[in-house]
Amino acid sequence: MMDWTDRHCRYFLRGFSPRVLLYTEMITSAAILRGDRQRLLGFDPEEHPLALQLGGSDPAQLAEAARIGEQAGFDEVNLNCGCPSDRVSAGAFGACLMHAPDLVAECVAAMRAAVRVPVTVKLRIGVVEAGRRSAMAAASGEYTDEDFARLLDFAGKVRGAGADALIVHARKAVLGGLSPKDNREVPPLRFDIVRRLRDALPGVPFVLNGGLRAAAAAAAELLWCDGVMLGREAYHRPQVLAELHAIAWPQDTWKAPSRLAMAERMAAYAAREMQRAGRLSTIARHALGLYAHAPGAREFRRTLSEGARGPGASAALFITAARQAEGLL
Repeated sequence: MMDWTDRHCRYFLRGFSPRVLLYTEMITSAAILRGDRQRLLGFDPEEHPLALQLGGSDPAQLAEAARIGEQAGFDEVNLNCGCPSDRVSAGAFGACLMHAPDLVAECVAAMRAAVRVPVTVKLRIGVVEAGRRSAMAAASGEYTDEDFARLLDFAGKVRGAGADALIVHARKAVLGGLSPKDNREVPPLRFDIVRRLRDALPGVPFVLNGGLRAAAAAAAELLWCDGVMLGREAYHRPQVLAELHAIAWPQDTWKAPSRLAMAERMAAYAAREMQRAGRLSTIARHALGLYAHAPGAREFRRTLSEGARGPGASAALFITAARQAEGLL
């Protein structure tokens, strides 16, 4: 999630499970090759396991970016073929690449040859152009045999090129005319299509994405798929990761820390970052969901959000906000 899952966000989310696989924002291969790699790829060791999510369509560039990512210590490299935003499509990466399965297969093969870590692909169950009748059909949930044939062709080719797993957002992407927010809500979810695809490609690891919120509902999908991916729900209510951890790994002795302990952890992290010229507001904005759906949530958000922007704000603000939320101040 661009502009969301930066390293501060990932450090915060790691506190809710030592096992869940975290993903970076989508970073273009060109940016990695030409930009500030430390700024783009830097992460705290506590973030492991961690996947690097790449955007691009040039096989050579993607292979080199994947190699750099592996050397930087990432545990997986993921090619994003699912993001529908206009700025992504204009750069020839994201969901528009589902129109070019042979090119994507070439990209995957090049990345696979460059690294030893897993190479995965994130995709949609289909893409349509806005303004056409097919876009209206997508909004209604229509899914034809031709749609599935195109999806199977894409998935089969990228798997054949060496993709270790497929992460499938279970709704079509509408390119142009819809905002990214609408693309997460308007085309209806079709988990049945992902199940059909999995049956058509036995032995391929599948991760289900899209609309998953409650831990119990997400865990129920694990009866037939190999993993689930949560995005905005995990960001806005990170406690769901701890709930999923308890379901997925019941044998673990690890238990989720209290919210106050999480605030203390973030205070220590923020203090270290601020010594390196980091800004409290850029760290605090990712932790506003710590008390989501819990007593004191509004007070916590207000104290942390407003205080982090104030002059002279210190890392201890995390603890102050948490103690206020719990009625300890």
